[in-house]
Amino acid sequence: MTTEQNLITTHITADFLRGHLDVEETAHGLLPHRLPAWARRRIPDDLLAVAEAQPSGVRLAFRTSATTIRLDTLPTKRVYRGFPPPPDGIYDLLVDGRLTAQATVDGGNLRTITDMQTQTAELTPGPVGTAHFTDLPTGGKDIEIWLPHAEITEVIALRTDAPVESAPDKGRRVWLHHGSSISHGSNAVFPSTIWPALAASAGDVELINLGFGGSALVDPFIARAMRDTPADLISLKLGINVVNSDAMRLRAFVPAIHGFLDTIREGHPTTPLLLVSPILCPTHENTPGPLMPDLSGGTLKFKATGDPAETAAGRLTLTIVRDVLADTVKQRSVEDPNLHYLDGLDLYGESDHDEFPLPDAVHPSPEGHRRIGENFAKLVFANNGPFAITTG
Repeated sequence: MTTEQNLITTHITADFLRGHLDVEETAHGLLPHRLPAWARRRIPDDLLAVAEAQPSGVRLAFRTSATTIRLDTLPTKRVYRGFPPPPDGIYDLLVDGRLTAQATVDGGNLRTITDMQTQTAELTPGPVGTAHFTDLPTGGKDIEIWLPHAEITEVIALRTDAPVESAPDKGRRVWLHHGSSISHGSNAVFPSTIWPALAASAGDVELINLGFGGSALVDPFIARAMRDTPADLISLKLGINVVNSDAMRLRAFVPAIHGFLDTIREGHPTTPLLLVSPILCPTHENTPGPLMPDLSGGTLKFKATGDPAETAAGRLTLTIVRDVLADTVKQRSVEDPNLHYLDGLDLYGESDHDEFPLPDAVHPSPEGHRRIGENFAKLVFANNGPFAITTG
């Protein structure tokens, strides 16, 4: 029988973590970050500051024969004032690559958003909690614990009934991906089933997910962070946040995309680089932003508030963005044969929307995430896709 006295405590160090670009030592343990410290100093708003600290795609990786594992963490949970709190974030435990157990953590800090537009928040401190995993398979095994993708998580210690050691490098290719809240995992329930995680599993690659909710805005400092990050494969899924924040007009968007690609190519001159346009989102196909919350139906949905007539003056829609991105790759690929384009409608288009509608009019459902991940794996990692393994 396992008791607290029988458990071995292992304090978590950076070599237990995967999918992050930096770690911060806190009063409790380690806080994984998905942007380096210098880039975090460039962040202009709380939206991105919170998003990059939410560990989407970040996981602990270690080897052990333990059948009982307890992970001590300090989560920071988010709630919008006036709305019921969301369910606690899920911790997915994979044994040899297979989802085997799940847990949540009680307690933690509470971040209450008091203004949805400005993301103004109040922080209420809370206690450390524990994710409990029991009755795991016997014998030596590789363990991954995927942290909640939308819950800031300070990792503190593992307590196990057998020793643990950090997982060895399996030599898999590293896939560096940047995108919006859809890549971050919005509306997905489990961290290992956000669409980039599903695609990475199918492609047998190590994921570094720089999907940032509301914040894929072609920021130069993110391009620099990607430039400086070792990677074998790189993808950029851009456009939806530029439209729904009404951040740029056409004149600014085109050179911004070129500059983003130029910066990445400074560090990765020949790495396969895939530019992905937005998936179908009827809200913004032909209507510019800004995007606004819509509570008229009693649940949170979103609506576009721009004037379609203003596209003539350079305001952007998803239809326009897809044309720009396709033309950019067509132009540049003449001199850059490792640059590729993928139409987001091939990941999630009209037939997919008919089958799995967007619950809030912007973000895919869990079934939608699975469909996008499956389509990405089929079109990008398999057969003659741009990330397929080549021989000879």
